[in-house]
Amino acid sequence: MYELVHVAPHTYYIQSPAKIGLVVLDENSVCLIDSGNDKSAGRKIRQILDANHWQLKAIYNTHSHADHIGGNQYLYAQTGCSIYAPGIDCAFTQHPLLEPCFLYGGCPPEDFRHKFLMAQESPAQPLTPDVLPSGFEMMPLPGHGLDMVGFRTPDDVVFLADCLSSRETLDKYGIGYTYDPAACLRTLEGVRTMQAALFVPSHAEACKEIAPLAEYNMLKIHETADRITELCTEPVCFEQLLQKVFTAFGLTMNFEQYVLIGSTLRSYLTWLRETGRVEAAFEDNLLLWKKV
Repeated sequence: MYELVHVAPHTYYIQSPAKIGLVVLDENSVCLIDSGNDKSAGRKIRQILDANHWQLKAIYNTHSHADHIGGNQYLYAQTGCSIYAPGIDCAFTQHPLLEPCFLYGGCPPEDFRHKFLMAQESPAQPLTPDVLPSGFEMMPLPGHGLDMVGFRTPDDVVFLADCLSSRETLDKYGIGYTYDPAACLRTLEGVRTMQAALFVPSHAEACKEIAPLAEYNMLKIHETADRITELCTEPVCFEQLLQKVFTAFGLTMNFEQYVLIGSTLRSYLTWLRETGRVEAAFEDNLLLWKKV
């Protein structure tokens, strides 16, 4: 873990729970794509930088989830690097308490305020095309997160953030965190037609052909939607439906999974209602979901 993998003349990634991109800008300077999940990840990145006599100029965050911005604060304190994050994710990176608030839908209990859901604050600036290194391309990848982006480096290596998961993860868990399933599908439809020298997803193996994995992720989204729809055959309130989802996918509920899968389920229900597959009605002061 935290092995530096050289994939193109100026492009590397660091093998970690969420892959970290590293691009050499000149003889002494590099930038990162994401920064790992915590201070410990930041330290390991710093060791790689020092071993190669590299100076860190900037971190370009793909989105604001804690496993992608967790090393920001440490690396900023150590190097004074610039930090950039896209759109609304910039505010979440500056104020990570927003993440558990967003997932929980209110003031989050202490059980949700830990490093897996809430990174340390870092002084992120808006990520816009004009702050990118020469030859970089930024591409919107909405769906998994609010304003998630990916990057194409000058070596034609594409970093895809969390827009897709590995087959192994999809087969093991069945349902994964999603903010907007419809946007995920649109993003994956675009990704499946992309060409590049190499694709580097954050949570899947690097590969030269991304279409098969993109298509499998799309299939799993549709399968999840169908499964949730069938669980609404009889009118059911959200908490009961959430229990059914955990049981159907063989998951074990804890505080972290409660908010991640709960938020995902709400997003699927929004999509299913907007596409006419489920309906919502109030009965005895309960909001009930029912298959159409």
